This record gives sequence, structure tokens and C-alpha cells, in this order.
Amino acid sequence: MRSGTQRKQGEAFPSGLATDACWILPRASQLTRLRQLYLNVPSDEFPDGHPEDHPFAGYFLPFPDQDWGRQGEGMVSTISDDPPQLNWIYVDCDTCEVKHGDRVASEPHIVGPWDVTKMDRRVTFMGWEGFMAVQYGPGEWALYFDVDDNGLRGVIGDDLVRVEVELVRKERRQRRMSCGPGAGPGAAVETPKNDD
Repeated sequence: MRSGTQRKQGEAFPSGLATDACWILPRASQLTRLRQLYLNVPSDEFPDGHPEDHPFAGYFLPFPDQDWGRQGEGMVSTISDDPPQLNWIYVDCDTCEVKHGDRVASEPHIVGPWDVTKMDRRVTFMGWEGFMAVQYGPGEWALYFDVDDNGLRGVIGDDLVRVEVELVRKERRQRRMSCGPGAGPGAAVETPKNDD
């Protein structure tokens, strides 16, 4: 996740915010009934993110009954490892929040098309990069999409800090199995780090 400009009450400030991950907050269903995506911004209390959060692990998948052609597809992510579950990623049509949910929860909202830029580096939604992070508490940032391209004016309070962000694609590290000399059957070997 990389930031562009920070905006508060219409003013622009340079920002130094950068984070490597977007997290899905499954615990929100127990606390607030929200299904928001949050940015992993290190804090003193949780330098690696909250232990109940689940890292975003998204990929493109055709959304049922939608055909955007070359414009893109739907997007899903795992929301838990045990039991393994997938949810659709969508933009709430009333709040512009990027959320996750099953098909029934996501259908009334904007489900796509999701795509990537020509160099396959940054994520786009509805054909452009209108993502914003909104600070809703100390060190706590939620992901939004600026549907109307107006800095979320009229959608969130003017007192909330908002930052334009780029969603940069980063492949997850893969473990490969090795059957070479000295390796037992099914031995895992770490693959070299991909810094793309």
C-alpha cells in the first residue's frame, strides 16, 4: 500500500504512510457487524497487525451474472484459514467503504470490475485507481474507494483524515516441495524472495 497525498478539511499535505499489507477484519462481525478492509499500519501495541485480523489474499474471479469483458472481473479473498472461507470484495454503494461478504451481502453493492494497470502492478476498480485510506482512530485506517472522485466529500466527515493510496500487487511467497538429494519426501524448500 503506498500513499499519495493526505487531505484533511480540503488541505493537501505530503504523507509518509506506507504499509505492506491490507487486512480483513473478521472479528468485526463480532464487534460491530462491519465487514471492512483495513490497512496494516504498525503500532507500538501491534507492530505486525492485530492477531485476530486476517491478511488479504485476493484474486480475480468472474462474479456470477456479470460480464465486464476485458474491463475486469470480480475479486475474492480468503477471510479465514480455519475453516477456509472466501468472500467477495466490493465497494459499499452508500458509504464507499471497501468490504467483504458472501454473494448475498455483496450483490446490492458495486462488485466490480476489478483489474490491474497495464504493467500488472497496481489494482484498479471500475477502470481507475480511486482508493483512499481513512483514519478512524489512532493508527487505524480503513480502505475506501472514491466513487465520485471528490475526496469522499459528503460521504465521510470533513474532520476525518483521508489519504489517496495505490494498491500495489505483490505475489505471496510460494513454498515448493523438493525431492532432491538429502531431502525427505515432501520436504519444503523456501523459494527465493520476489521483490517485484
